[in-house]
Amino acid sequence: MDLILFVFNSLQLKNFKARLSFRDPASDKYIGSDEAWEKAESAIRKAVQHLGMDYFEAPGEAAFYGPKLDFIFQDALDREWQLGTVQVDYNLPERFDLEYVPEDGTRKRPVMIHRAPFGSLERLIGILIEEYAGDFPLWLAPVQVRLLPVSDEFLPFAQEVANQMRSLGIRAEADASSERLGKLIRNAEKDKIPVMAVVGAKEVETKTLSVRTRASGELGVMSVAEAIDRVKMAVADYSSF
Repeated sequence: MDLILFVFNSLQLKNFKARLSFRDPASDKYIGSDEAWEKAESAIRKAVQHLGMDYFEAPGEAAFYGPKLDFIFQDALDREWQLGTVQVDYNLPERFDLEYVPEDGTRKRPVMIHRAPFGSLERLIGILIEEYAGDFPLWLAPVQVRLLPVSDEFLPFAQEVANQMRSLGIRAEADASSERLGKLIRNAEKDKIPVMAVVGAKEVETKTLSVRTRASGELGVMSVAEAIDRVKMAVADYSSF
């Protein structure tokens, strides 16, 4: 559960609740003893209470082999989707006759944990696109930095800086479209690029970049090394530039 909450917090997904998917005692589709089910359901209930999470119980939603803790996320259109899940399983280790030997040399039966931190990856990506409306935070953006040369004359320097950034793990590109600077900036804004760096004669001469961001606007001139350091620091901290 801590891992799933870490993933959600990192992605800034906050609109979710916990569903305790328990068995329906009136149904015969479940395997295992009443004792095993009660123990597994109690473990899940105590875990969410320990973490202080809002939750609700859903009888009949359990897997046939054990209860589940499902994270139900509400998307930008108010639809509900299941993302992460944790399942506590006392039954399959029994059916597969699984054992382990602890330090005291005895043979014990393990408890099986089924875990899916994101659920369906395609579903998660779809939810993220809708949640951010394509305006991803810096650390998650497909293109983190776009170099904008004022004219084709300065494109080689822009490409050189972009290559240097990519070699350091930054997703950067140089715009080679030969558009005017205003159009380059508008296109970058439309594409929701978090960091833009303008390259002109002064920047080439001084080996600097004129940096602007979607989050903070114009940040002024800084050295290439400083710009790289600030991008890397922001990515590491899951923060804005």
